Amino acid sequence: MRGVKHPITVLEKAGGTQRTVGNFTLTVDLPHHFKGTHMSRFIEVLGEHGHDMSAATLPTILQNLRDRLHAEAAHLEVHFTYFLEKAAPVTGRKGMMGYECGFLAAGGTEEEMELLLTVPVTTLCPCSKEISENGAHNQRGYVRVRIQPEGMLWLEDAIAMIEGAASAPLYPVLKRPDEKYVTELAYANPRFVEDLVREVALAFDAHPNVGGYEIEVENHESIHDHNAYAYLKRAGSL
Repeated sequence: MRGVKHPITVLEKAGGTQRTVGNFTLTVDLPHHFKGTHMSRFIEVLGEHGHDMSAATLPTILQNLRDRLHAEAAHLEVHFTYFLEKAAPVTGRKGMMGYECGFLAAGGTEEEMELLLTVPVTTLCPCSKEISENGAHNQRGYVRVRIQPEGMLWLEDAIAMIEGAASAPLYPVLKRPDEKYVTELAYANPRFVEDLVREVALAFDAHPNVGGYEIEVENHESIHDHNAYAYLKRAGSL
């Protein structure tokens, strides 16, 4: 089943929980003698499990899917928006910033668990900075990652590593002093897409709970009618 909307509760690093809506894809490997599956049982398993959604609860959901549908393997993918309260860097004005997150998990004939995350950032072009007497062009970039956690990896930590590798992070609220700070921060930290991929990889390599990963960066260029793109993959121990 694809496009299954279901309320979920996600753990926060600070100890609380956050309610959001998950968009699920649920599949099983059917035995060869089955002509089809019982779709209602997918929904029943989600309903019986409740709203809790974390790396710790995914194996239980997959096991329930295998048991209820008499399958050797089950697969789950869920996407959701996760919100963080962010304060502006100078004035401290706060607002809510949404990040597109997700989990990809498989259980049965193979065991797999991945964290999915898209983080918007600011990037400033090193070439433009070098050749221009006044200013440099910048753009919004999107860092999309797939991470194999080895231990507990909080969404907040993954987001912070990615934002810290960019020219500057994005903020929901910026007053004039904040805008000045962010503009100058980006100018002091120019990044090509290749630079950003490498910087994120270095941050991931330094974290003890990050295993294998894939990183892709796409810049929506402000002076071109095309996007800049870079990709890096590193295998973990899983």
